[in-house]
Parts: sequence; C-alpha cells; structure tokens
Amino acid sequence: MSLTAHNAESIIGEPEVVEDSAAWADLKAAATALQSMQIKDGSIPDAAHHAAAREHVATITASIEALRPLFPHDDAYLKASVADFERWVASDFAEPDFLDSLVAFQPQQHRVDGIRHLVVFPMYTQNGSANRHVEALLVEVIWPEFIEQLEAGDYGNKLFVSLRLIDFTPGYDTNSAVLFPETVAMREIPSFTWGAIFQDREAARYRRVVRAAAEITKLDLPDDAARMLDDQALAEKTFVMWDIIHDRTHMRGDLPFDPFMIKQRMPYFLYSLEELRCDLTAFRECVAITARLRARVEQGDELDAVEQETLEHAVLVQYAVIFDRIFRFAITGSRVRNYDGLGGQLLFAWLHQRGVLHWTDTALAFDWDEVPAAVVALGEAIDELYWRSIDRPKTAHWLAAYDLVRSTLTPHPASAWARGLDDEILAGAPKGFTDAVLDDEFPLSMFFEALDRKMKPVIESTSGIRGTDA
Repeated sequence: MSLTAHNAESIIGEPEVVEDSAAWADLKAAATALQSMQIKDGSIPDAAHHAAAREHVATITASIEALRPLFPHDDAYLKASVADFERWVASDFAEPDFLDSLVAFQPQQHRVDGIRHLVVFPMYTQNGSANRHVEALLVEVIWPEFIEQLEAGDYGNKLFVSLRLIDFTPGYDTNSAVLFPETVAMREIPSFTWGAIFQDREAARYRRVVRAAAEITKLDLPDDAARMLDDQALAEKTFVMWDIIHDRTHMRGDLPFDPFMIKQRMPYFLYSLEELRCDLTAFRECVAITARLRARVEQGDELDAVEQETLEHAVLVQYAVIFDRIFRFAITGSRVRNYDGLGGQLLFAWLHQRGVLHWTDTALAFDWDEVPAAVVALGEAIDELYWRSIDRPKTAHWLAAYDLVRSTLTPHPASAWARGLDDEILAGAPKGFTDAVLDDEFPLSMFFEALDRKMKPVIESTSGIRGTDA
C-alpha cells in the first residue's frame, strides 16, 4: 500500500507507517543536512552552500507533500509550510520567516488521544539548541479521557497540548521536552494559541533518574510510586495531569505582575519561586482531588472508571512532584542561574527542616502522612509572598523573595545579597540588583554535592530519551 493511501486512522493504528517511510527518512536527512549550513539565526549566508541547500529544501517539500495526506487535520499547515520553504529559497536563504505556517498550525484544536502531527520549522529548542535551524518531528498526542474531563471541568487550559515524541532531528536529541511557538523563526510575533510538552520524555527521564536515586539513597519507595517506575504509560499520564495544572497556574492567582516574563531580567530566584509555585499548586490540587474522591468512596459511592483513573493519578502526581524536584531538578544543568535546580533544593530543604524528610544513617526516608501538609505550607508561603507583593515596589518584592529563599537555603558566603546590598544598588535601577546576584547564589548542599557525583552519569544518559528508552 502506498503512503498516500493511508489516512489519519491508519497512522494511529499502524504507528510504524510514517517513521519507517522513505518520505520521512528523506525529510529528516535533508533537514539535518541543512543544519550544518545554517548560522544561528537560521539563514545560510554562504552562497557556496545555496545549490545544495536548494536540493535539500526540495527534498523536504516533496516529502511533506508525500506525507500530507496522512495528516488531514494539518493540511492547511503543511501547505503553508511548503510555501514558507519556497519563499525562503527565493530569498536566497535569508533569515527564515515561517509565520504563515506557524499561524496555520493549531494542534490545540486536535487533542485526540493518538492523533499525530508532522512538525517542520526553523527553530531553536529550549534546553537543547540555541540555533534556529530546521527541525523536523513526528509527534503523537497523549489525551486520555480523564484528562479530557479535568480540562473540561475545573482545570480548563485551552492552550495546553500533551505530546509523545516518535522521531526527531538533532535539535531534539537533547534535554528539550517542549515545543513552543515562540521558538520559531518569524517576521513578527502573533498571539500564541498553544504550547506543547513531551510527557513521554518527562516520564522516561523521571523513571530512570528516580529509580537510580532511590537505590543510591536507599529510599523505600511507596508501592504506588514504585509502580510508576515500572510503567511508562502510567507515568506519562501522571505527567500530563501535573503539567496541565502547572501550565494554567502561571497566569492565575494574586500575581504582582506577569511572573514569568524573562525579558524583565529579574534575579533568577524569582523564576525559581514561580516554577515551584506552579508545581506546588499542582501538588495541592491533587491533594484536594484525592481527598474529595476518597471521601466519596468512604461514604459508599462507587467511582466510575474515569474517576478511578483520576484518583490514581492524583496520588501519583504528588510523588512525581516531590521526586522529580529533589532528584532530577536539583542536580540537572549548570550552576549558572539554574532556577529549576534552586527550586528542587528549596523543596528538599523545606521538607527536611520541617521533620518530614530524613537523611539518617545515609538513608532517605519520608513521613508520608505528614508530607502533604508540609508541601502545601511551602506553596502557601509563596502565595503569601505574591499577595503581599501586590502592594510593594518591584525591588522590594525581590528582596522579600530572597528572604523567603534564604530562610531555608544558605546563600554563598560571598553573596552581596546575603550581606546586604549597598545603598548605591538599593537606590539605583533594578538592573543593579540583578547584576549583584551570583551565578550560583545558593550552592548545592553537601547532600546534593554527594548525590550529584553519584547521579551525574544517569542524568547525562537522559539527554534525547524517549518513552521507549526508559
């Protein structure tokens, strides 16, 4: 049977069709070859490469046309993609502009479990490549029924798209686990209507890292948490539930300003608190969902299949937030303004100092009955910081946020912030405050220094991981 004889249902039922096809292999090879010719902004200024680049683009557009019938839900996008590539060739490979195809790509309109997308853009990849090179991906939507009901109810998030990586070009053979429209090369910024996360990658690296960390720290995992380490599909759905609540939280709550505008150039610990706030909100909401559904069971109500799955994953999200934060986030990446790493350190120290996490006789243990209240308390402390900061000047909010972190974590001995910023900085522009923050303002504790040494090979092995690798 020819490729063009297949339809969308065939893709879902026969997942080997597209990724094993000659058209996809040719597209992937041509995109990869183009990357070696492109400079950081995506253009190809060296005219000596233009003849070969034209051939590679011709291969890409021919492959898209061959594969287009398999993706009827993306037909307008794939047609626009071909037009954008042709315009790029006509510009003699100037800085690429894929605005038209980006606007036509609307994956949030097709949140159907198992449906696939062919994605081709010049783009950089977060936590991957900083170069806007042509990347190509085959992806599959993860959208179980219990997530559909959560999104239709109290956790509406029309922009959220949950994906599984099927195959990809080198920009995604990295730590990148997101597909964001703002990474695409384009002439102007449109209103973004979607953002995608690869839950299979998040789940796979979680399973590998937590399994190793639990062994190293001699942690006796609860049965539910241990079960997730042995079941990729279970872990994927857990991360979908976590991320859909996390993602919607960024613009909800008593926010002193848009809390996640990188261009504001805030001290990095502000981003630590914002990301942690969203994770702890997901944790807190899952505690509430668990309590509500368990109360119904205790009252004699029988949960339907979707409610049972919701309850199962609400419990698992709580373990995932804690273990991913303390075992992976805290020691992944460099020590240069690592805001996710700082959030993991803060959660660990907060739980330790409240007596619900124990590192005794070189073994890690939790008082699980007491953990939810302690985690929720940290979330409430950040919420209180935000609520009070509505009435504070920006830099006063920054100082208060620093005090919150410093109340639990020990700053670097050379920290100007810890000693107290001098009057010149305090009276000056916000930039001075940010410049005074050390790259590693809150160094790793002795626990994490030791864990980092033992876990480094495991962490490094998760680069480029997909669900089938865990």
